[in-house]
Amino acid sequence: MISKARKFVQSFVALALSFSILAPVASVSAQDENVLRVQTDVEIASLDPNIATDGTSMEAIAAIQEGLMTRNQDGEFVEAAAESYDVSDDGTVYTFKLREDAVWSNGTAVTAHDFVYSWQRLADPATAAEYSFILDTAGVKNAAAVTAGDVDKAELGVVALDDYTLEVTLEIATPYFISLMAFSPFFPINQDFYESTDGQFATSPETTISNGAFILSGYTPAGSTTDLTKNPDYYDVASIALDGIRFQVIKDSQQAVLAYQTDQLDITNISGEQVTLFSADPEFRSVEQGYMWFISPNELNEDLANVDLRLALGKAFDRDVIANNVLKDGSLPAAYFIPQLLAAGPDGTDFRDAAGRDLLASNAEEAVVHYEAAKEALGKDSFTLRLLVEDTEASINVAQSLEAQIEATLPGVDIQIEQTPKKNRLDRMREGDFDLGLTRWGPDYADPTTYLQLLITDSSYNDARYSNEQFDADYVSIQTGDLVLDEAARFDKMIEMEALALSEAGVLPVYQAASAVLLKANVDQIGFYTTGTPRVFKYAVKQ
Repeated sequence: MISKARKFVQSFVALALSFSILAPVASVSAQDENVLRVQTDVEIASLDPNIATDGTSMEAIAAIQEGLMTRNQDGEFVEAAAESYDVSDDGTVYTFKLREDAVWSNGTAVTAHDFVYSWQRLADPATAAEYSFILDTAGVKNAAAVTAGDVDKAELGVVALDDYTLEVTLEIATPYFISLMAFSPFFPINQDFYESTDGQFATSPETTISNGAFILSGYTPAGSTTDLTKNPDYYDVASIALDGIRFQVIKDSQQAVLAYQTDQLDITNISGEQVTLFSADPEFRSVEQGYMWFISPNELNEDLANVDLRLALGKAFDRDVIANNVLKDGSLPAAYFIPQLLAAGPDGTDFRDAAGRDLLASNAEEAVVHYEAAKEALGKDSFTLRLLVEDTEASINVAQSLEAQIEATLPGVDIQIEQTPKKNRLDRMREGDFDLGLTRWGPDYADPTTYLQLLITDSSYNDARYSNEQFDADYVSIQTGDLVLDEAARFDKMIEMEALALSEAGVLPVYQAASAVLLKANVDQIGFYTTGTPRVFKYAVKQ
C-alpha cells in the first residue's frame, strides 16, 4: 500500500507540474533545514491575541507569545511568564509572581502591567473583541459588567500590585482557570508598543513584538505564508530546538500532498481519498480533535425561524456518510453538540456517555414529517437556502454531500453552496449574511460550557441567533447561580441544556472532527491537544 501511494503521488507530481496546474509553494533553501514547514488549509487571519478567534491564528500566536502559563512537552500546564502563583483558600484570588528575566523582543521587560492592559483591552466594549466573553467564563470579577459597558474597565478583577506581581480576583472559584492562562486571549500586550503602531498592531513584523519562543519575520494578514524565527532573547531559548516555523496555506489536499512528497512541507493535513491512499504509510497519523463541525441555521431568516424546518434539515442527512464516506479521516458522525472525551461527571462518566449520542439523529421519515409541518405553517412548498462554507477541500466536499442529501430527502429545498475564505465566512456569519453556515468550534477548556455558551442569547458567537429563555436561565444557574457548587446537579443541568437546544435544532451538528496528517519521520515533539490551542510547535524537533 505504501509503495502504491508513493508511486501514485510521484507520477502525479510530474503530470501536474508539466501542465502547470499547481499554485506555487514557497521554496525552502538549505538554510531552512531546521525550519518546521507547516501546511494549513486556512489563512492566519490575525496575530492580535485579543482579536484572533480561529485555531490556526492561535497556533501562530502561541509560537510568538505566551501567557502566565503554558503547556510543557507532556501537555501539562506549567508556569511561563509567571514564575509562581498562590491561590486563596476560597479559590477566588490568584497572585502571580512574574519572572524578571522575560523580555519583549524589543528589549522591554514583560511586566504585570502588560497583562492588565491586555485584559482590560479584551473586556473594553470599544475593542469589540469576540472573545471578550472568555473573561466572564474564567470567572474574572466584573467581567460581564465591563464587557456590557456597565462599569469602567478599571473595575475588572485584575491589578498589578507591582511590576512583577499580578493579582486576579474571581467572582467564584473556577476549576479550569489555570488552563485558560495558557490561552491566547489572556496573553500580555505592551501598551507603549501597541500605541506606537498607529492602529496597525500585529499586522506585520514591524508592528508585532514577541515574548515567546519565536518572533514574527514574515506576515501579511490572510496571506499565504507566515514565517517565524527563533527568539534569541527568549528566557528559555536553550529548550527551543527549531530555528523557525513556516506556515504555508495550501487548501487543496492533492497539492498539499505533492508539496509534502517533494520535501516542501514537514506536516500536512489530508482528507478523503488521500486518507485511503496513505493510511498504511508510517508517516500517517490520525489525531483526535475536540472540534465540532455543525450547521448554524440563521433564525433571522423567517423560514429558518420555524423550528420544524430546522428539525427537517437536521434530520435529512446521514452523518455516517459524511464521516465515513466523505472525510474518511477518523471523524465521528455527531448527532450531539458537546464532543465526547471533553468532560466527565463527578462519578467519572464521560458527558457523552451520560447524555447519549442521538439527540438530533438522522431520520429521513421524521425529516419529511417536520418538513410538511413547516410548509403548512409557512405557506410555502419550496425553499432556497444559501449554505455558506469556507473554500477548503474538506468543507466543500462536506457541503456537496449535505446539498445532495437534503435536496433528495426534502423535495423543494434548493441548497445553494457559497464558497469563501474562512475570514470572510466568519465575517458574514457574524453580520447575519447567510442562511445556513457550516462552521466549527474547538473547546477552549475542558467543560461543556465552552459549547453551551455559544447558544445563550447574547453570545457574540451565537451566529444562529438562537434564543430560549429557559436555556439562558439555566446557563446563569450553572455559572454563577445555585448550581455552581453542586457538581452533580450542575452536570445534570448541562445535559438538559444540550438536549433542549437540539430539540429545537438551535444548531445542526454534523461531525466531531479528527485530523488525518502526514508527518515527517524526522519530526517529533509537536503537541496535539483537544482543548485550547490545537497544535503547539514550541518544542518541536527536526532530527
